[in-house]
Amino acid sequence: MITFLQPQWLWLLALLPLVMLLRGRRGPVAAVEFTDIGLAREVARRSRSRIGGWIWLLPLLAAALMIVGLARPQRGQSRTEITANGIDIVLGLDVSGSMQALDFLVDDRRVNRIEVVKSVVSKFIEERPDDRIGLIAFAAAPYLVSPLTLDHDWLLQNLERVTTAVGNDDGTAIGSAIAAGVNRLRFTHAKSKVMILLTDGMNNTGKISPLAAAEAAKALGVKIYTIGVGVRGMAPIPVHDLDGHVRVMMDKVDVDEQTLQTIAGETGGTFYRATDTDSLKKIYDQINRLEKTAQTVQKFEHYDELYSWAVIPCIGILGFSLLLQHTRFRRLP
Repeated sequence: MITFLQPQWLWLLALLPLVMLLRGRRGPVAAVEFTDIGLAREVARRSRSRIGGWIWLLPLLAAALMIVGLARPQRGQSRTEITANGIDIVLGLDVSGSMQALDFLVDDRRVNRIEVVKSVVSKFIEERPDDRIGLIAFAAAPYLVSPLTLDHDWLLQNLERVTTAVGNDDGTAIGSAIAAGVNRLRFTHAKSKVMILLTDGMNNTGKISPLAAAEAAKALGVKIYTIGVGVRGMAPIPVHDLDGHVRVMMDKVDVDEQTLQTIAGETGGTFYRATDTDSLKKIYDQINRLEKTAQTVQKFEHYDELYSWAVIPCIGILGFSLLLQHTRFRRLP
């Protein structure tokens, strides 16, 4: 893009048409008087005379170029570099059998917890393109769904494959899940390390207690946000009978809010309670705002001076004009 450093000089261009007008009205002073106009008419027919009539425009053209040069035309080139100091985030997702409870609504339709959670977590991932995010699912034991990665398309594909546990794999090992997440974060060089733990139950299995895992997280500088999801009391849960048919029965569900609050408080995080789809979305939106990714913006600008493109032709035209006026088109005194 071409800009002018001193554009106020360009106002002088408005004077050039005025100079042309004044010169046209004034007219040239006669140098030679003829007794017969036929002789003058014969001289006027010659091409040299016609060309000589335009010689006076060359200084005006040179003046226009000089004014443009004084305005300092420049060609600017800018480049912006953004360095994102991302946050390393591990998402801990409870996939125990109780996550099949049908106590969430989407468009007035009952949907199980795991599907709603996967949908909300997907949006959270998409809104943090500069962060490395990993995913750990847990039931009776934790397992790695995705290590910390910036390839969020691959992460979302793996999230979509997550299903709830059944049979002997069922249970809720909150302490082991925290330990697995902290282990993934302990060797990273990120300035901010965060784990978001979502569960709908109580720790009932695993070799590590939730509070001991929270102390380890605090020692390693990992902040934990805890989310207790689901209604209190009874919830509709689909079960399979001996014939393979699916029936929905009411069963008691509970979340160990006290433990989750302690985990969050111990590590500098926050405990949230989500009992419906809207509240779950708001929780992840709030965490998204709290954990801002720091960015460093560097802007580089370079300008090439273009005044020589106007000044050099100006000097050339002015010199050529003077040469013509003192040689081939010299006026008689």
